[in-house]
Amino acid sequence: MDKNKYYRLIPKVDKLMDSDEIKNLCSDCGREYVLESVRKVTEDLREFINSSDNEEEITRKVDSVSADIEQDVKSYTTYHLRRVVNATGTILHTNLGRAVVAKETAERIKELVTGYSNLEYDLEKGERGSRYSSFENIITRITGAESAMAVNNNAGAVLLILSVLAKDREVIVSRGELVEIGGSFRIPDVMAQSGGNLVEVGTTNKTHLFDYEDAINENTAALLKVHSSNYKIVGFTESVPLEELAELAHRHGIPLIEDIGSGVLVDLRRYGLVYEPTVQASVKAGADIVCFSGDKLLGGPQAGIIVGKKSMIDRIKKHPLTRALRIDKFTAIALECVFRQYIDEDRVVDSVPVLKLINRNLNDIKNQVERLSGRLADEIGKNCEVKTESCESQIGGGSLPLEKIESCAVSLKPFNMTTSSLEMKLRHAKTPVICRVVNDNLLMDLRTVLEGEDEIIFDGLKNIFK
Repeated sequence: MDKNKYYRLIPKVDKLMDSDEIKNLCSDCGREYVLESVRKVTEDLREFINSSDNEEEITRKVDSVSADIEQDVKSYTTYHLRRVVNATGTILHTNLGRAVVAKETAERIKELVTGYSNLEYDLEKGERGSRYSSFENIITRITGAESAMAVNNNAGAVLLILSVLAKDREVIVSRGELVEIGGSFRIPDVMAQSGGNLVEVGTTNKTHLFDYEDAINENTAALLKVHSSNYKIVGFTESVPLEELAELAHRHGIPLIEDIGSGVLVDLRRYGLVYEPTVQASVKAGADIVCFSGDKLLGGPQAGIIVGKKSMIDRIKKHPLTRALRIDKFTAIALECVFRQYIDEDRVVDSVPVLKLINRNLNDIKNQVERLSGRLADEIGKNCEVKTESCESQIGGGSLPLEKIESCAVSLKPFNMTTSSLEMKLRHAKTPVICRVVNDNLLMDLRTVLEGEDEIIFDGLKNIFK
């Protein structure tokens, strides 16, 4: 094969830059960015010709140069983060941004970040103020703690607390609580990073009060309790109640720290779920410092919230690591908004989207599924089997791992393509739709499909099968 013939077919850069298609790209994206893509695509084409012996494929690649340039330009000029439809049934989907925040919160953020704000300015005194002042009072009122602050995530909160309270000293933890969460974040690793020395007590399934007491010595800085929010040990198990640990710690003059994980502020039994310890209960039980996530069951932004004794929180606020882990103005605004929603516990289920999704009425979901499946059957029924199917939603985000919530889904089985191909096409739709494949059927659990998103699903499938 004479490859020189194909090399000569590659358009010259100047000629490409002078074509109408590329000129239009330049007007939209800027000449320098487009020129870089032209050079890249033509160089890639030379390498393809050099490595291929398929004349038909080479011809096709040569003919698609302009389209490839346009695609390359779009790859770095379009937004990477996009709105997606969560049809997985996982309410706190880590890969999809975890907690959805209320529209009122988003509007409040928009109002404040498009202008200046008193983020660190005391309007009463006319001088520099605290970054935490906008939400500290409301957090302490709701949780019963003396003081509060926040950093950029709960892993950072644990690291900061231990760095302040336990550096070069010992922290006692039950072996059954040496957890690992997403991203290989492990309690022993963060302990080592903080400068604290881990002392393991008890066994994987059983730890007694005397295990802690026997380990306490003059070098003990704190007792640490880690709530197993992302797994459960069942069967022959025993752990020490928080009240008993608090009494032991205080009798020895050391603090009790609790990493409570998901940050629940309401009794989830009201929504048909098992009891999950609340922040208020931990404070009341005597924990000196409690930390938890903002973007899990709390229903707010990513943050690590720290509440507890004022004397200890004040020390934490002054530590140099606090500056490195501090929250930005977007998070501060969102935290104030989400905690304000918890002032009225009777109305919080309607104002916090996470709780609203957990509490959705099953009959409402079934009716939603029947309406959408009926429309889809009429539109794409010749190309795809459309059914309704019972399923189970889950909380996700490392919260309540054993809890399943009865739900309902639209089930699709395409006739002229594989189910995995349909799943991929929906992921690449104008607004991506993220689903589950179960037993070679595509399931769209509508519990997590938000208001107005049925139409996005319908349009996406209509375009795929047109």
